[in-house]
Amino acid sequence: MKSSEIIFEVHEAIEGGYDAHALGHSIFTQGDDWEDLKVMAREAVLCHFGDEHAPRLIRLHLVRDETMAV
Repeated sequence: MKSSEIIFEVHEAIEGGYDAHALGHSIFTQGDDWEDLKVMAREAVLCHFGDEHAPRLIRLHLVRDETMAV
């Protein structure tokens, strides 16, 4: 059965750009900037599932971790 969407958890990479992994699937990708990440996520999903079984939507969820001194 074809899933309607796949969710990627996205983090800013220490060296710049973004790292992303799909929740519930062994799909990992990265991009130099947000637009590049969108292209790479689409390609990774199509490579993993194939055209016929790929979900209709890709959701990129940006997680930002920030530390502050008190």
